[in-house]
Amino acid sequence: MPVMFPRDTRRFPLAIVRPIAYDDRSATVNAETQRGYPKAGDGMTIRRMDHVSIVVVDLEAALAFFVVLGMEVEGKAPIEGSWVDRVNGLVGVRVDIAMLRTPDGHGRLELTKFHNPAAISAEPANALGNTLGLRSIMFTVDDIDAAVAGLRAHGAELVGEVAQYQDSYRLCYVRGPAGIIVALAEQLS
Repeated sequence: MPVMFPRDTRRFPLAIVRPIAYDDRSATVNAETQRGYPKAGDGMTIRRMDHVSIVVVDLEAALAFFVVLGMEVEGKAPIEGSWVDRVNGLVGVRVDIAMLRTPDGHGRLELTKFHNPAAISAEPANALGNTLGLRSIMFTVDDIDAAVAGLRAHGAELVGEVAQYQDSYRLCYVRGPAGIIVALAEQLS
């Protein structure tokens, strides 16, 4: 299945650009979009984005939330040991994780429940979209109204409202598990 890439990121935010498909094995990046940025060094380029990780308080509730959106559970496992302590820069890490994937197989999400050390809260707890750091994860859905209704049944709340961008998309933000903002987009044309 081809990877999706925006047509024009100079004029529009990524979330509202009509995507075009390209074959990731033969893709070339437009030199104009790379102008002014350093070139990747030998052996320093990324191969792909593997997954996004979200720390949650209630792993089962978070799993239900993302499964309602259509994500598929790849697996669940307890994780602990000196290697995970070293990677996280913490001592005595003991977590349960669940890995999910999007139906197209290209996107993955890791949900993590910390047993030790205790998870700490970000401030403010229900940060808005203009707060520094990772603020949202976006999914394209077939029917935004059905997606919102399904997520509301699992405790989600709209951050604002469902709005239409031109004749292209209907978009919204919902607040999901652990206060994360999940963006939803329904392509209209």
